Amino acid sequence: MKREAQNIIKSSFLLIFLVLFFSAQAQQKKPNVIIILTDDMGYGDISCFNSEYMQTPHIDKMASEGTKFTQYYSAAPICSPSRVGMLTGMFPASWNFTTFLNDRQSNLEAEQANYLNTSAPSMAKIFKAAGYATGHFGKWHMGGGRDVQDAPGFGQYGFDEHISTYESPDPDPLITATDWIWSPQDSIKRWDRTRYFVDKTLQFLQKNKDKPCFVNLWPDDMHTPWVPNIGEEYTGKFPMNPREEKAFKLVLDEYDKQIGRLLDGLKQMGMEENTIVVFTSDNGPLPSFRGSRSAGLRGTKLSLYEGGIRMPFIIKWPGHVPAGKTDDESVLNATDLIPSLAAMTGVELPPNYKGDGEDRHTAFLGEPSARKKDMFWEYGRNDFAFNYPQEENYKSPNLAIRSGKWKLLVDYYKNNVELYDMEKDKFETENVAKQHKELVSQLKEKLVTWRMYMPVLTPNRVSPKLK
Repeated sequence: MKREAQNIIKSSFLLIFLVLFFSAQAQQKKPNVIIILTDDMGYGDISCFNSEYMQTPHIDKMASEGTKFTQYYSAAPICSPSRVGMLTGMFPASWNFTTFLNDRQSNLEAEQANYLNTSAPSMAKIFKAAGYATGHFGKWHMGGGRDVQDAPGFGQYGFDEHISTYESPDPDPLITATDWIWSPQDSIKRWDRTRYFVDKTLQFLQKNKDKPCFVNLWPDDMHTPWVPNIGEEYTGKFPMNPREEKAFKLVLDEYDKQIGRLLDGLKQMGMEENTIVVFTSDNGPLPSFRGSRSAGLRGTKLSLYEGGIRMPFIIKWPGHVPAGKTDDESVLNATDLIPSLAAMTGVELPPNYKGDGEDRHTAFLGEPSARKKDMFWEYGRNDFAFNYPQEENYKSPNLAIRSGKWKLLVDYYKNNVELYDMEKDKFETENVAKQHKELVSQLKEKLVTWRMYMPVLTPNRVSPKLK
């Protein structure tokens, strides 16, 4: 009887051990997720996408260890709505975002919100509900800054920790010494900001190494002004013209090194194998330097032509995402990240979640496929508060749809239709609308109907002095 009791006790301990062991294993199998969202990086800024312009060896190395996609689209050609599209998995016009957030009056004139509604879906909320530690390090620009002082805090969007810039509800004093985007008085100098955000990301991962982590690493490089560290003290003037090509190249070189530091840090902490890293940009470049930064694609930031919305995209997850592969077939959108990453990590989406994206995780894992859902864009809702590219033929109509291989653009309430076959003409040189009248009619009806049902905030055009 005594031996039998001992065997029962041993069996119980063994059972408890196995339960704990496999529970721990299951937890370990949940991968970390890091989304690197570069600011204003063009399709042609990375050498593995455009070897003729710049050399970015560390980002190229990430591509060689993962898969790069050549048909990935941001949700908008400018920062605030593109970020809303990624965070929510919905087209940003659904939440009254069509241009960058500015002061209250400008937002009103642009017919958009002052900040993202906290009832909107949030990738961070979804991962946090699944047991992830969540962090945001870098630019926000979805509410806060200028004269918008009542924007909700990061916690209301699902983030446990954050470090952010001026355009946020809680700017970090080390990088906001004055009430603006950057200042020579900042403790962390302009050229060290990406390093700072990378450091904060690695510290967050190390601190939460016992649980899976979801991190937005959203630096504000490669946005102007470009202020490289060239060994000179700031004396009231830029060390060089902050919009010249030489300054851009120096800042991009440093940015590339910091992405390398991040990837090396993951390896040193033993996290590389269990971390999904996504690298992309929020919108196209400005300036584009003769189109070099867009690899010849038409348009720039502020345009719905390809140069404004087609972005570099790399995803890495050792042992799962194929290494050294290029996918030219699969068409992706920023709104796809929520359903795709949820599927890859085993995270359940809320039962009431209705995003605009498509689950593309099989494409991420090496099986290219055609897209099922159409993609929609709006930029330039009215004649107020919208800027446009200055280059000839770069200003696009204000609505666009990509359906299969076809891309149609048109201005709302107008008939200036442009139609391009993206398989044959990614540079958008030949408008074939006249040759495909029935297709144009179908796509235009889809696009205009989509726009018609977007929410509208109507500004009061009456001056306060006249009331």
